Amino acid sequence: MIDSSKCILHIDLTNKKIWKEILDDEIIAKYLGCRGVNVKLLWDLVKLNADPLGSENVLIFGTGLLTGTSAPCSGRTTVTTLSPATGIYLKTNAGGEWASELKFAGYGYVVIHGKSDKPVYVCIENDKVEIKDASHLWGMDVRTADIKLKEELGDNEIQTAMIGPAGENLVKFASVMFSIYSAAARGGAGAVMGSKNLKCIVVRGTGSVSVKNPKEFQKYVNESKKALFNDSGYEEMHLYGTASSIKELNEINLLPAYNFKQSSSKDVTKLTGQYLIKSGYLKKRVGCFGCVIGCHRYTTVDKGKYSGSFSGGPEYETISSFGTGCGIFEIEPVLKANELCNIYGMDVISAGTVIQWAMECYSKGLINKDNLNGLELEWGNADAMIIMLEKLAYRRDFGNILAEGVKKASEVIGGDSYKWAVHGKGLEQSRIETRGAKAYALAFAVNPRGADHLHTQTLAEFGIGPESVDLIEEITGDKKYAVPDTIEKRAEIVRWHEDCYSVTDALGICTFATSSCYGVTPKMMAQLFSTATGYNINEEEIMLAGRRILTLEKCYNVRLGLDRKDDVLPWRIMNEKTAPKGDLPRNVTTKEELDIMLDEYYKLHGWNIDNGIPKRSTLLMLDLEDVADELEKIHRL
Repeated sequence: MIDSSKCILHIDLTNKKIWKEILDDEIIAKYLGCRGVNVKLLWDLVKLNADPLGSENVLIFGTGLLTGTSAPCSGRTTVTTLSPATGIYLKTNAGGEWASELKFAGYGYVVIHGKSDKPVYVCIENDKVEIKDASHLWGMDVRTADIKLKEELGDNEIQTAMIGPAGENLVKFASVMFSIYSAAARGGAGAVMGSKNLKCIVVRGTGSVSVKNPKEFQKYVNESKKALFNDSGYEEMHLYGTASSIKELNEINLLPAYNFKQSSSKDVTKLTGQYLIKSGYLKKRVGCFGCVIGCHRYTTVDKGKYSGSFSGGPEYETISSFGTGCGIFEIEPVLKANELCNIYGMDVISAGTVIQWAMECYSKGLINKDNLNGLELEWGNADAMIIMLEKLAYRRDFGNILAEGVKKASEVIGGDSYKWAVHGKGLEQSRIETRGAKAYALAFAVNPRGADHLHTQTLAEFGIGPESVDLIEEITGDKKYAVPDTIEKRAEIVRWHEDCYSVTDALGICTFATSSCYGVTPKMMAQLFSTATGYNINEEEIMLAGRRILTLEKCYNVRLGLDRKDDVLPWRIMNEKTAPKGDLPRNVTTKEELDIMLDEYYKLHGWNIDNGIPKRSTLLMLDLEDVADELEKIHRL
C-alpha cells in the first residue's frame, strides 16, 4: 500500500478530472510535509499575474506528515493558496478530525484546480472520489449543511471541510470550516473555495496510517506526551483554554481594546476563560485528533437575549476581537458573534477588526447612520455588532464595503481612516499588542501572510513559566532576554520560532505543543519524523528544513514584487502610543526600532539588508537553486 503521506489527489473542477500523484522521497526529505509540500506546490502551480479568485488559482489542502499516527496533537490541516485578502502567499491552518480522516482514506493532500460551472461538493471515500451537485446546499450555513450531508449520505462519521455564506459571497476573509467548528480562517481561503463553486469536501476513510519503526516511534510518542503533561502551562491551557490569560494581559497593559487605541480596559472579568466556567457557559472541553491538551471549548447560552446560541469556542482572539476590541465587556454577545462567524464561515479576527474600525469611523464622523441604514455603530453597541456580522456575511449595505477587508475599506472611506486600519500586508492584525511585545512585532512585520501570530508564535519572549525562560536562554545565551519590551535579541528569537513553527506545521502538530507549551521540542520532532519515515534526520537538519520552508514562502512573495518596504507594522502601532494605565509605560514600536530589528533579522537569515530579499548564496545553501534561478530571470534577485 502506498504511504498516504506521499499521495496527492488532484481534482480539476473545470474539466471534471481526477488524478493521483505520488511525491518523491526527495520532496519529503526537503519539505517534510503539509506546509512545506504545500508551498512547493503553490510555487510550481500558481505563477505571476494569477487572480486569487480566478480559475488559475489552486486551493491546496495538506495534512501533517504525522497526522493519523499516535503522535500528540497531530491532527492539523494546512490550506495554502493565493490570498484574495492580500494578493500574496497564504497558509492557514485548522484542527478537528478532517485531516486524519483524509489520511485514513489514503491521501495526504488534495489540490483543487479550476472552477465548476455550478455549485458542487467533492466526496472522498477511500478510492472512490466523486464530484457531486451541491445546488441544494448552496446558501446553507456550515452547521446546517453538515447535518444535511450526513443525512444524505447516511453516515454520521463523515468529516467535512465546508464554506458558509461568507465563502459563497466571496467575503475576503471567509474561512474554511473543518469538522464544523475548526477554522482555517485567515486570509480568505473560504472565498477561494467559493470562487470555485465548491461548497464542501466530504471525507470518509477506513484505512490506517503506519510508520517505519513502530516500536521506536511509540517510544518517542510516549516521551513527548509525558513532557507535555509536565509542562507548566499544560493545566491552565486545558482548564481555561486560550482565554486563560485575558485578565493577566489586561493588568500588564497588553490586551488590545477599542481597535488598539488602548492596551487595557477597566474590567475584563466577564471575558475570561475562568468566567466561562464559573458562570456555566462552558459545557465541555474539546480536543482535535490526537490532542492531549483539549484547549477547545464548547459553549452555550441558555437564557436571555442570546438564548439558544451554541458553538465551538470562543478562543482568546474571538473574545479580544468582539469583546475588548469593540468596547463590549459582557460575554454573551461575544458568544453569539462567535457562533455567527463559525456558521457563516468568517475569520473572527478580521470580522472583529473591520467592525472595530467602522466603530471608530462612526465615532469620528467619517460614517453615520445614513451610511449604515440607520444602524448606530457605537463603541459597546453589541446589537449593532451582531447585525453587522450578518451584513458582512451576505455583503449587504455597508457590510459589502467591510467584506473587502479593513485596508480596502479605508481606501473607500478615505480621510485619516487608514491610520486606524490595523493590518499588515492587507491582513488584519491578530490580537497581540505589538507595541509592547517586540519579538511579536518583528515576527508580524516579516510574516509572509501578514500581521499574524499563527506563523511565528514567539510567546516565550514573555518569560511566562520556566520552560520559556530556559528556551530564551538557549536561543540568546541569557535569561535576561525573556522580556517582551526590548528590541535586543529579537531577531534570534524570531528566527528560532519561525523554524520551529514551520516544522510544527509540516508535521501536522499543533503549535500549542511546541511553542505555547514546550513539551514537543525540535529534537523530539526530528525523532518522530525519523522513526515515522525511515529518513534519519537530526534536530539541526529538521530546523534547517523549517527555514527552507519559510524562505520559499518569502520567495513566493518576492516573485510577486514584495521586498523590505512591505515588512512594516500598522500605522497606529508605529505612531500612536497606547492610552496610559497607572505607572505602566505607554508603548509604541517606532520605525527606528523596527529598522534595527529588521537589519539584524535579514543579516541573520542571509538576506540582503537593503531590500530584504534572500541572497543567491543563501538559496543555494538551502538547496533552492531552481528558486534562485527563477527569481534571477525576473530580476528579483
